[in-house]
Amino acid sequence: MASFMISGHATLDGTKKFVDNSTILKTNFNEFENLFLSNVGIGTYLGDADSKTDELVTSAVKQSILSGVNVIDTAINYRSQKAERSVGKAISELISDKKISRDQIFISSKNGYVTNDADVQLGFWEYVKQEYSEKGVVKEGDVTSGYHCMTVPYLSDQLDRSLKNLDLECIDLMYLHNAVEGQIKDVSKEQFMKNLESVFELYEQKRKEGKIKFYGMATWECFRVSKDNPQYLSLEDTVNLAKKVGGENHGFRFIQLPYNMNYDQALLSKNQSVNEKPVSILESAVTLGIGVFTSVPFMQGRLLQPGVMPEFNDLKTSLRALQFIRSSPGVLAPLVGQKSHEHVSENLEIMNISPMVEIDFLSLVKKLTT
Repeated sequence: MASFMISGHATLDGTKKFVDNSTILKTNFNEFENLFLSNVGIGTYLGDADSKTDELVTSAVKQSILSGVNVIDTAINYRSQKAERSVGKAISELISDKKISRDQIFISSKNGYVTNDADVQLGFWEYVKQEYSEKGVVKEGDVTSGYHCMTVPYLSDQLDRSLKNLDLECIDLMYLHNAVEGQIKDVSKEQFMKNLESVFELYEQKRKEGKIKFYGMATWECFRVSKDNPQYLSLEDTVNLAKKVGGENHGFRFIQLPYNMNYDQALLSKNQSVNEKPVSILESAVTLGIGVFTSVPFMQGRLLQPGVMPEFNDLKTSLRALQFIRSSPGVLAPLVGQKSHEHVSENLEIMNISPMVEIDFLSLVKKLTT
């Protein structure tokens, strides 16, 4: 770990320089919120909480960045805090070696789940008691049945731990992690929205302090399910809440959700509405100025089985999966969990190919859905 915290955050000039220095096709960057972001990002969810996996993740993050990816996604609970530390190590080493500068890369993390620390030799609940309960960070009733906590003291504590794990003074994007999914069995929708307002107030405060640049919601169900589902959340209502808290220049600019050729609700389900018009979550995001990152591009490998995915454009399976997702209007980038050198190389072959233009993408969707 570096003995100092790396200052700065992604900027227009920095990310533009990253594009200019990169050998990949310039069409594989999206401009959003005055940043140039690669249309594939690296995710760090899977893997054991051990030092061997640490090395693989650190190496994969470095290889991905040097191959033209400047979107890196993690979470404090991934591998019990070790995922963040592996990302932090990769970034520190690349900056020390003068391969990149902090302003060229966009780093997101997530808070909300109750997590232990794999580097501390304590059982899960012993750790929770010692680090959170005894220090007054969490009190009785704060943690839901889904091991989730979205109180202001807890999220504030977790942000500081994330910054320390990542060796960063500022995280570009902090997501509230699976909030509806982790809370709704235990709180009413009305209470949830009040709690969400408090979280947005906290995040706006952390923006002023320079600890985060943007905030968002990383989700599983809430933006994809139908309106009559208890887990449903309206993106329009959420953006209006952010405007109420932070004004027009609020920091709520991103969401994350599952999307692939099997989980296609984000594209095909008109479950959201904007100005009373039924739209999909991707259309809603475009209209409301929200950037969408997507998770589970390969359904943890299931989509890569022979014969599962339709063939198109003479691409091999993993590249077809990524091409479909990143060509979908409204998607900034799929986040790919990749650890081995071979998988990184194979997946990032997509960066030598342009995404599909909208007319080709729509005709593919038509072909697949008729």
